[in-house]
Amino acid sequence: MKTALDLVAAAKARVHEISPAEADQAIRDADVLIDVRELDEFAAGHLPGAVHMSRGLLEFKLSSTPALTSRDLKVVLYCKTSGRAALAACAMADMGYLDVKSISGGIDGWIAAGKPVVKPSMPAFE
Repeated sequence: MKTALDLVAAAKARVHEISPAEADQAIRDADVLIDVRELDEFAAGHLPGAVHMSRGLLEFKLSSTPALTSRDLKVVLYCKTSGRAALAACAMADMGYLDVKSISGGIDGWIAAGKPVVKPSMPAFE
């Protein structure tokens, strides 16, 4: 029986992972940057310009969003450490998407590299 880690390892062998350093240019070139973490994780902080599509709903959201149905889209994905993003990249490849990249190390690697994160600002209750 395969474990979740086995599935992630197999996914990482199939997908195009890029380093946080390479991600800057890939994000500039991308049509969409997708955060596949859960909504509470996204709300706590995310990469500038990212849109949220949790891993569990990714295929459904891609299929039901006309702007995202072109298989020629340039897509960059990330999650917390890169496991969910690798699985998501495999799912997108299986759906026929041709140019999908996953950020190695996820947002944790991005932050460790000193790159910016958008965090929600709390309203002042005065």
